[in-house]
Amino acid sequence: MNFFSNNFGTPCNVEFELDNCQNRKTIEVTQDKGKTEKLFVFIGNEPVSGKVSINIKEKTKKIEHTGIRVEFVGQIELFYDRGNHYEFTSLVRELAPAGELTENKTFSYDFSNVEKQYESYNGTNVRLRYFVRLTIGRSFASNIVKEYDIWVINFVKPPESNSNIKMEVGIEDCLHIEFEYNKSKYHLKDVIIGKIYFLLVRIKIKYMEIALIKRESTGSGPNVFNESETLTKFEIMDGAPVRGESIPVRLFLSVFDLTPTYRSVHNKFSVKYFLNLALVDEDDKKYFKQQEITLWRRGVTKPGLSGSTNNNNNNTNTSNNNNNTYTPQQKVTESQNEVPDPENNSSDESD
Repeated sequence: MNFFSNNFGTPCNVEFELDNCQNRKTIEVTQDKGKTEKLFVFIGNEPVSGKVSINIKEKTKKIEHTGIRVEFVGQIELFYDRGNHYEFTSLVRELAPAGELTENKTFSYDFSNVEKQYESYNGTNVRLRYFVRLTIGRSFASNIVKEYDIWVINFVKPPESNSNIKMEVGIEDCLHIEFEYNKSKYHLKDVIIGKIYFLLVRIKIKYMEIALIKRESTGSGPNVFNESETLTKFEIMDGAPVRGESIPVRLFLSVFDLTPTYRSVHNKFSVKYFLNLALVDEDDKKYFKQQEITLWRRGVTKPGLSGSTNNNNNNTNTSNNNNNTYTPQQKVTESQNEVPDPENNSSDESD
């Protein structure tokens, strides 16, 4: 699949082509001003290789340059600090020494041992991206620079310890409840199962609701910006409970567009998820308790392998398999055709 870029105002056009992408999955990413583009999905430290073609325009006789190079870059962009981009990965390949381009030229590039430790992310106030960048250096004019993005996801093994969450909260002599969730760490297609027990009820409660909240934190120290988004909120009880009553909770994560939990990515941003339990009394006073949960991405087959699609009726984020396209999340949506991790191929982990 070719990516064609019309370099308006430059003496050439640049065309990128990635190797072995006939059956590779893609994801739709919403960029600035609502523009969307499809990016190829790479898993972990897969090699990134391909060709880049420099096509000289008809009215251009030659391009004098000080050298041509290609780079693979991992970069974090904070939207409140647009002038500064933080590169955490950068590999350079020199394609040609200083000279002249008098005809169309195609170069090969190969980044086989590049570490992609973080996942691509497109959030409210921050973006983490990986891209291949071609630079044609020029002495008496601005450099010709074109970039080609890819999307990176990483899989992890199931957590070794995954204890349940059990807490007691309340108001002295008025309300005492106990809530319990079956786990503290969930994969992206998991089901949260829990119960709420009422041990003491001396106020009149109208209803109870639970919400799943995503919190994005950018910056560090005193310059931290927090952005919270309520992904879902629904009522789990209507009417006044009585002492000893138990309310079940069941929340299917597969219907939401989620990322794993990210903690202090390159000391620039974090993404965390919380379950928020709220009770409302007859005077419309709210009583709530928030509990963090950890999300992780379970292993899947590589998108570069044909026949890796797993038809899953419960995965509402999976797009039409004929076009091998992920459909996005908030700003970016993705769908993984998940299968159990080879080291944990048990029936209770299937989606």
